[in-house]
Amino acid sequence: MSENLDLVRSIYARWERGDFTGTDWADPEIEFVIADGPDPRSLKGLAAMAAGWREFLTAWTGYGVEPDEYRELSDGRVLVILHAVGRGKASGVQLGQTSERGANVHEIRGGKVTRLVIYFDCARALANLGLED
Repeated sequence: MSENLDLVRSIYARWERGDFTGTDWADPEIEFVIADGPDPRSLKGLAAMAAGWREFLTAWTGYGVEPDEYRELSDGRVLVILHAVGRGKASGVQLGQTSERGANVHEIRGGKVTRLVIYFDCARALANLGLED
């Protein structure tokens, strides 16, 4: 297993427990992209990423992600196909009760994630990457 894959697996070990506090894996100038979903946007730097993610998490109770598959891609990228769990505070919607899958793409340079792209729609991620499910 490669160092990039090891790094990404260590990130998800925390995220599966709902622990999104650590940022030791991220480059200080990380580009954090939410590619689709209810609020697509791009943020630059650790502080902006943390603030954006905190804002997202306030809408959920027990939010976490569970990876279904890791794929090492070219150019230092790792694709993670996943599903989210948690309950919407306002809507009461329960994530993880459907077959909906998301995907995250981690771009890694020098042992740090320099760009993280979050997709709520796995099919869109795969299409953007030129991959098939």
